[in-house]
Amino acid sequence: MRHRLNWKRASMAAALGYHCTDFHRGPRLCFHLKPGSYDTTALIEVLEQVKAFYRGEPVILVWDGLSAHWSRAMRAWVTEQDWLTLKRLPAYAPELNPVELLWSSLKKRELANLAGEHLADVADATEQGVHRINHNQHLPWSYLAHTGLTIQPPHPPNLRKDQ
Repeated sequence: MRHRLNWKRASMAAALGYHCTDFHRGPRLCFHLKPGSYDTTALIEVLEQVKAFYRGEPVILVWDGLSAHWSRAMRAWVTEQDWLTLKRLPAYAPELNPVELLWSSLKKRELANLAGEHLADVADATEQGVHRINHNQHLPWSYLAHTGLTIQPPHPPNLRKDQ
């Protein structure tokens, strides 16, 4: 069987988070898809969108070891951002990255056996998957909980069990 695809590569970036002092606001998923690959410049553009999405609220971003995440240009840009703090995941620890579960879900559902003729087909299927995940509030929480990572303090003041 032969199929001639008209696209070569798409890259996706995502951030999954929550407001640490108000869990009732629910998890928030930021998502970005682009043709080709991400480099430092493209990731800085994505982070500018994350800043707008979180409306300048403080953000702690936990990233893996991708070289573009830790390049000199990225580190220089981050030092100028008063809203952003970066933390690094340990090497070879995808089980600690909740976004890996997001990718897995998309690959098993919306992108499984997809043989679209254009990059727009992949973008549309991916967007459908992101909407599916966003509309099920339990899925993003489960991705975060599955990592076993916790925030400090473990229970924000308004959610402490002893009150």
